[in-house]
Amino acid sequence: NEYGTIDIITTTTSMLLPIISLSIYDAVLRFVMDKDYDNDVVFTNSLMVTILGSLVVLLFYPLLSYFHILDGLLGYMYIIFILQAFQSIFTQFVRAIGKIKIYSFNGILMTIVTAGMSILLIVNLGWGIDGYFISIIIGNFISIMFLFFYTKIYTYVKFDKLSKSTTKKMLIYSIPLIPNALMWWVMNASNRYFILFFVGASANGLFAVANKIPSFLSILNTIFFKAWQLSAIEEYGDESKAKFYSQTFYYFSVVMFVGTSIILMILKYMMGILVSEEFFSSWQFIPFLLIGIVFSSFSAFLGTNYIAAKQTKGIFRTSLIGGTINIILNLIFIPLVGTNGAAISTMISFLVIWILRTYDTKKFINMRIDIIHIVINLVLIFTQVLILYIELSLPAEFTIELVLFFLVLIVNKNILELIKQFRLNSKL
Repeated sequence: NEYGTIDIITTTTSMLLPIISLSIYDAVLRFVMDKDYDNDVVFTNSLMVTILGSLVVLLFYPLLSYFHILDGLLGYMYIIFILQAFQSIFTQFVRAIGKIKIYSFNGILMTIVTAGMSILLIVNLGWGIDGYFISIIIGNFISIMFLFFYTKIYTYVKFDKLSKSTTKKMLIYSIPLIPNALMWWVMNASNRYFILFFVGASANGLFAVANKIPSFLSILNTIFFKAWQLSAIEEYGDESKAKFYSQTFYYFSVVMFVGTSIILMILKYMMGILVSEEFFSSWQFIPFLLIGIVFSSFSAFLGTNYIAAKQTKGIFRTSLIGGTINIILNLIFIPLVGTNGAAISTMISFLVIWILRTYDTKKFINMRIDIIHIVINLVLIFTQVLILYIELSLPAEFTIELVLFFLVLIVNKNILELIKQFRLNSKL
């Protein structure tokens, strides 16, 4: 029940971040990589937008406190929001200027600090929800301080370089991404509110735990996407970009399908190890969430085409359609099938966005997608999902899942070539 409450607050914070900050951190990456703009001009103007946004959000604190909204926890949400706003522009700037190792180390540092403080405050001191939020605050603060001083990011702050024209151009680029972020939030997070209303806080806690397992797959997507976003922008002007984008998508789909198949194969064993008995039943929500991550990743891949072309309105349009479908399906499926209705709704919504973007982005890049390869993989993976819901003994279930996994591996045999290439590059 407490975990469900925590999840609602963190979800709300992620919803507010792009609104209050005007999603300016997205513009930082794109404009720093544009040689027509100086780094200090881009950073200073984005920093000013973030400062003003933080001041605006503070004006609402007395009103929300008066009505006892998130009573006792509102302060944590405010602090986390402001820290994440600054942390976002810092990390995007460091990434854009090519300091990838520092960017990566910063992510590891923040994770270690947050995890360490969580163990100290929640496990050892028993601070509960307070300990959870304080851990997040400390992790974000340490990250900001590390980037601020180690990279000497303060040297790029030159208030005499404030420019209305540059700020305007950055906002024209970033503001269409706000509704896109909200639609992404609708599909990823609004499910919690529907579950809370139709089923209850405890069910939301189970669903929140279920969402943690697909995060293993999200890690693969995140690692790839961070590199791909930079490559897509750099290669956009190249004449052979269509072939490059098509090949990259093919290998990306191979990794995502094999990763999904592995998790489905060991899902129940993994849940038995990672979560307590009270949360074990949350496994049943994971299969559709996993497939939703696959479609979400494919959608994000094609979304980069809009970013490279500086046509961010297309991102908003396709996300709006997907978000609307998600809300409608939540209202239909959750009352009918319970919590799993939220996972199914998310999966279908991301599938729709991916299909829309496949056709819409052809005007920028005529990518070739191997439909037969995609369909065969989906048939095998949905068969794995079906086996999980059939009441079989664990040994029998695992044997069938193993056979299906090997079939997925055969269909995606190029994964072995990727692993070999990765090992060669590592040795070099």
